[in-house]
Amino acid sequence: MSISFEKFQKRRLISSYFSVILCIFIVLTLLGALGLFVINTEKISSHVKENIPMTIYFKREATDSTKQAFGVMLMNSKYIKDSKYVSKEDAAKNNPDIVGDYETLLDNNPLLDSYDVRLKGNYVQPKEIKEIEVELRSNPDVGDVSYDNTLVEIANENIKKISFWILIISGVLVVISMLLINSSLRLSIYSHRFTIKTMQMVGATKSFIRKPFIWRGIKLGLIGSLLAIAALIWLVYYLDGAFPVLNIWEDWVPTAIVLSGVLAFGIIISTISTFFATQRFLNLRTDDLY
Repeated sequence: MSISFEKFQKRRLISSYFSVILCIFIVLTLLGALGLFVINTEKISSHVKENIPMTIYFKREATDSTKQAFGVMLMNSKYIKDSKYVSKEDAAKNNPDIVGDYETLLDNNPLLDSYDVRLKGNYVQPKEIKEIEVELRSNPDVGDVSYDNTLVEIANENIKKISFWILIISGVLVVISMLLINSSLRLSIYSHRFTIKTMQMVGATKSFIRKPFIWRGIKLGLIGSLLAIAALIWLVYYLDGAFPVLNIWEDWVPTAIVLSGVLAFGIIISTISTFFATQRFLNLRTDDLY
């Protein structure tokens, strides 16, 4: 009979530990995934902004040498990510529905030579892009500068809104994760409340009683954190393959900081929660244990 009871107690203990580890794993994985999203928000926003095109049209009297010199200037500009020269002949081939058969209907090609450029993400702001437009238009060989100003404003406004809500969600999730981990550890220690009180009654000090529970909490937090880190590493590899533009592993330092933060958070919150949960049962009267 006693052997069966011991087996039952052992299974219940293992189940309790498993529940704590599972809770820590799930919570930290979600928290770490949000952290990865936050640190890559700038890359995502820059990628969106850098895909808003700008076209610089030359005047008809502009010579080939001035166009080449202008291209060199673009390559050396701090705000240009990349540029591509588009001759008026190539533009006509790429836009047959707009130009039509100009060779039979018109004396010459009505389109202009141009450069299609993409600006660096941090320069795709209404104020900065307007200053760049003014600077480009000041060139005597430039006839026009075209870009979707409305799209620039919408992109920046949406990115600000998304960033704001990410911060709100991050704060809420941190609080929820602390409460869930704390509750799981308290339930785990609850099954040992009689053992704690018995040790206290025979003269054991509070620090002596707390020590093994805190070490156990640290171990459970460490296991849950390592499992969460393994899941996050898999997630990073998946995202890096699905969205190579993010280059997550190329800039590995922020990712390493998030993973280290997950490990530290799991251990710290487990230690603190175990301490206070144990302290609560140490301060209870014997009658309150029931």
